[in-house]
Amino acid sequence: MDAPAPYLTVDERAEVGRAARRRAPRSTAGHWRPAAGRPDPLAVLRAQAESRLPDLVPIRNGRMAASPFAFLRGAAAVMAGDLATAPDSGLTVQLCGDAHLVNFGLFASPERALLFDLNDFDETLPGPFEWDVQRLAASLAVAARENGESPEDAHRVVLEAVRGYREHIRELAGLGELPVWYRRIDADDLLANSKGRPRKQAEASITAARRRDSLQAAGKLTETTANGRRRFKDQPPLIEHVGFDTDEVHGMLADYRATLPEERGRLLDRYRYVDTARKVVGVGSVGTRCFVVLLQGRDADDPLVLQVKEARASVLEPYAKPSQYAHHGQRVVAGQRLTQAAGDIFLGWMTGPGGRHFYWRQLRDMKGSAEVGRMTTRGLRAYAALCGAALARAHARSGDRIAIAAYLGRSDTFDRAIAAFAHHYAKLNTADHARLAAAIASGEVQAEDA
Repeated sequence: MDAPAPYLTVDERAEVGRAARRRAPRSTAGHWRPAAGRPDPLAVLRAQAESRLPDLVPIRNGRMAASPFAFLRGAAAVMAGDLATAPDSGLTVQLCGDAHLVNFGLFASPERALLFDLNDFDETLPGPFEWDVQRLAASLAVAARENGESPEDAHRVVLEAVRGYREHIRELAGLGELPVWYRRIDADDLLANSKGRPRKQAEASITAARRRDSLQAAGKLTETTANGRRRFKDQPPLIEHVGFDTDEVHGMLADYRATLPEERGRLLDRYRYVDTARKVVGVGSVGTRCFVVLLQGRDADDPLVLQVKEARASVLEPYAKPSQYAHHGQRVVAGQRLTQAAGDIFLGWMTGPGGRHFYWRQLRDMKGSAEVGRMTTRGLRAYAALCGAALARAHARSGDRIAIAAYLGRSDTFDRAIAAFAHHYAKLNTADHARLAAAIASGEVQAEDA
């Protein structure tokens, strides 16, 4: 166990933040350009694909080719290498590692409150706080352009996100430790500053999220056989049975249960195993080994659907310190528990066939995300500010919020620099997407629509 950090006063912590400006001036990000000899993005994606399921890799390519934003979602490894080429502040937090705007959304707390927060931690790792801010900013710049926003409006959208981050970090820097830890953003905050169409869209998202639970998932993904047994419906290649035997799954369930707090393990014990299938999810995760597990509680009307996702080394590891966890499933779970205001009660991990690492969570627990493509300019700006605030809250739990607030300061210097970075990166991402589209058209890269 690492030795505890020396105790610093508020003034001393603030001085750490101001000193970080010498290491990486706040305007640094605004001068970012691709490094000379930048790796071919397709080579980066091919290297990732080598250890993925080969029959699913063309689906990943097809999904990434759908649009520049879809490419950005799948290209976390590409962007990680780009971010590492510039000086950083050295102010470390538990990074989400893939903080694009679709990785924010709604989910239920254990108390059944609907919260807004980060919701994907496959790439989580400690690192400089600005990497998450830059990933969010770039995603907003790309999404705004796809929505038909002018360059000026896209610039304002990014500024709203970074301002939301900076102002929220400054607010949290003035609070004590417990108030920061208990801080959360609930569904009402989505509605607080919304009017007209943006409010109606937020209300629709909240209503839809409340309906998305294991009962809804079971109704959509399963069928009842002639002998009355419920099982997942095969819809290859997106969902299909792949030959797990019952004893093997029971062994994995037992290993997973051992990572849960005892009271939650006792809750899991009340369910019996029913079925398992492979399921394709997301954009960047396509090709990794992901499964769904159907459990039954009191009766057939009391299902629990768990998702089991393969956990690999974070895309940030080549550029940051290696994870303190030898097990990447544990890395994901620990990062999520540290960062989220409230976590899934069934979050755990285990080692699967072939020594591969996995983590478990509920497939749907009132989960929902915004339909960014339908947002108005005003709605997108409000959503950007909310994402910035949520990211600041997450970083404040693990990093030195006082030092980060002092580094950022009261002016908009950092905001404008990140907005300039987002503009440059959006252009680079568009070129990378075009490179993939051309490679698919020429037959260099195989792609499928699914």
